[in-house]
Amino acid sequence: MIPRVRWLVVVAVLGLAAAVALWPRGDEPAPRTPPPGPDVAAARAAAGLPGCADAAEGPQQLRGVTTTCLGTGGPVDAAAALGGRDVLLNVWATWCQPCKEELPLLAEYDAGEGIDVVTLAVQSGQGDALVLLRALGVRLESLIDEDGSVAAALRVPNALPASYLLKADGTVSFIGEPRLFRTVADIRTAVAEGLA
Repeated sequence: MIPRVRWLVVVAVLGLAAAVALWPRGDEPAPRTPPPGPDVAAARAAAGLPGCADAAEGPQQLRGVTTTCLGTGGPVDAAAALGGRDVLLNVWATWCQPCKEELPLLAEYDAGEGIDVVTLAVQSGQGDALVLLRALGVRLESLIDEDGSVAAALRVPNALPASYLLKADGTVSFIGEPRLFRTVADIRTAVAEGLA
């Protein structure tokens, strides 16, 4: 075969193979849909969480940031939900094992102390967050940050849980010591030092 003809045959075969490979087919598998999560309305009713506060103003960095109240399922302004009072804000996720150990301690602390505890679920679905809070027996005022806007405004670190002290004057402080609450006394000490 003449070299020029040989190259034409090779190019034609490669072109035909590319056309066959790229040709649309009707036997493509349907896109996978994730398995359904828990029924959110039923999970919300079973969790029995309180509604969220609605103050006039709150921390500057949270103004205009919308999140969802887990107790009601409705949208709330993050600053309004956390403003006008001293709040211990705990950021957690359903996949975080240390968070699961810390949440019941926060509920125990909230029951007898003078400062409100609010939880903020991140990187989690509403149904899963509600099911976990119910399983842990935690009935705290709770928000869920479905789009990550609250976490971005607070500059939440990658490692969870993370806690913040939000004062009534709008000041926000990250609690770095201890990073993980292991006892109610740890929480009490961190809050007292933060408020001092």
